[in-house]
Amino acid sequence: MGDLMRERSGGRLAIRDLGAADRDSELFTLAQLRTGTLDMARISISALHGSAPATVIPTLPFLFKSVAHRRRTLDGPIGEELLASLTSYDVVGLCFYDVSPRSIYMPNRSVHTPADMKGLKIRVQTSPVMAEVMQALGARPVSIPYGQVRAQLAAGTIDAAENNIVSYYASRHFEVAKVYSLTEHAAPQGIVLFSKRVWDQLPAADQKLIRQAARDSVTFYRKIVDEQEAASRSKLSESGVEFVTGTDKSAFAKALAPLYPKLVTDPRHRALVDRIKSAE
Repeated sequence: MGDLMRERSGGRLAIRDLGAADRDSELFTLAQLRTGTLDMARISISALHGSAPATVIPTLPFLFKSVAHRRRTLDGPIGEELLASLTSYDVVGLCFYDVSPRSIYMPNRSVHTPADMKGLKIRVQTSPVMAEVMQALGARPVSIPYGQVRAQLAAGTIDAAENNIVSYYASRHFEVAKVYSLTEHAAPQGIVLFSKRVWDQLPAADQKLIRQAARDSVTFYRKIVDEQEAASRSKLSESGVEFVTGTDKSAFAKALAPLYPKLVTDPRHRALVDRIKSAE
C-alpha cells in the first residue's frame, strides 16, 4: 500500500511504519487514531466491537461458507457498507485484510465436537464475541495477555488456546501444545483505518489516492497470507504437530447459531447478516 501511494503521488505520500509495542494494545491504537495522534493503523476488527457494533458481523462463527465467500462479501457492497459505517466513530475504514481462520490447540487433547469443549479453560481474545462463543460451547473463556499464553499452557493453568496457524507457529505455542484441532470457528479480519480528524484535512484527490491504494493492496496481502499459512503448516508438520481434521463443523455451527440474535441486535445489522447468509 505504501509503495502504491508513493508511486501514484510522485513520492509526496508514503507510509512510515512505527511498528508495535507490547504495552500498546489495539484499543490504545484505536484511541490514538480517533484523536488524530496516529494517521493510520491496521488492527484486528475485534478491537472495534465495543464502539462499532456492526463490526461484530464479519466475526460471527461460521457465517461465511468459505474463504471465497468471505472475500467476495468483504470486497463487495456489504463490505463497503461496513467500512462506511465507521465514520460515525471518528475513523475512516479503507479495506479489510485477510487473517487465517482461528482453531483450537491443546497440549495433548483434540476437539472433534462441541461436547469436547465442555469445561475447557481456554484463552480467548479480548472480545465479547469470542467469550460468548466459548461459553455457548460449554468452555470457560479466559482473557490473558497474549505474551503469557505459552507459559500458562505449559504450566497447565489454562487447558487450551485458539488462534490462526500463522500466529500459532510464530508464537511457538506449538512447542507446548502440539494438538491443533481445525475447528476454524472464526476469522476476525484485519482492517485498515485512517483517523477521520486527519482525513478531513486532506484534499479530496489525496483521499481518493489513499483509498484506492488500500483497496489495490488487498490482493497482494491475501497472497502473502496464503503463502504464510502454507509455510507455517509445513513447518508445524515437520515439528510433530498433530492436525486434527475431523472436526464436526456442522455441529459447531448448529450449536452457535442461537448466538447470532444475541450478538447482533440492531435490525439493520441483522438484515446484513441475512444478506450474507443468502449470498452465493
